[in-house]
Amino acid sequence: MAEHRRAAIGVVTIANGLTLSYGAWGDAEGASLVVLPGPMDSWRSYSPVLDRFSPSIGVLAVSQRGHGDSDKPQTGYRVEDFASDVEQLFDRLGIEQAVVAGHSGSCLVARRVVLDHPERIAGLVLEASPTTLSGNPYLDRFIESVISTLRDPIDPAFARAFVAETSSENLPPALLAELTAELLKVPARVWRETFIGLQTYNDMAEVERIAVPTLLVWGDADQLVTREMQNSLARRIRRAELRIYEGVGHTPRWEDPGRFAHDVVTFVERSTGRA
Repeated sequence: MAEHRRAAIGVVTIANGLTLSYGAWGDAEGASLVVLPGPMDSWRSYSPVLDRFSPSIGVLAVSQRGHGDSDKPQTGYRVEDFASDVEQLFDRLGIEQAVVAGHSGSCLVARRVVLDHPERIAGLVLEASPTTLSGNPYLDRFIESVISTLRDPIDPAFARAFVAETSSENLPPALLAELTAELLKVPARVWRETFIGLQTYNDMAEVERIAVPTLLVWGDADQLVTREMQNSLARRIRRAELRIYEGVGHTPRWEDPGRFAHDVVTFVERSTGRA
């Protein structure tokens, strides 16, 4: 897929020594929106929607540790580790405050960042967010039957099926190929440690402390994250608003990028006082 003409692709080394890759639209150091792809995805998973964002906001899409072209340390794939990287990224780029967006399991990372550093976060965008994956029978079975058996190199057919089954059957072939290629960059050990980290993490006793504006985006055809989860988050997070995308699955930004970009830009402008 061709890069958008406004894209700036780069890397940044944070205080713990890790180098993270990113795609920036607008000013990376003045970013008002930092986006965290879901587990196994790189920053390129936002390519279908980033060129639809208004140039009035700076957007930084980051490949988290172990993913895409970012460094892949031997250990450190808990939710708390990913969240610490985000804090160090803010410090390294001089971002005082921004909206943070997460997708799927990375919504837990975004929530951890705001729980630990509420002063750094202007708002949250939680796309297809679970409540917790701790004790989730589907995830438990997936880890036991699939993730625990993965070996390097990852089977391209498996990676392709993972992308398709966690999104939509209607992905354009070029996008499906690009996303599959990015997944193949993730070593088997990162798959295992990341999913075990998600399996053991539970912040539901803390989410009522989240006081920033929060946008919940969810497709009612999502086979992985339920409406009950959205309702629970909307009740517990005091300034949350829920947007339901009819007929859309687990990755709304791929299936309805125009609406997603509009909703997120409106939210960012309102949350950062730019409206």
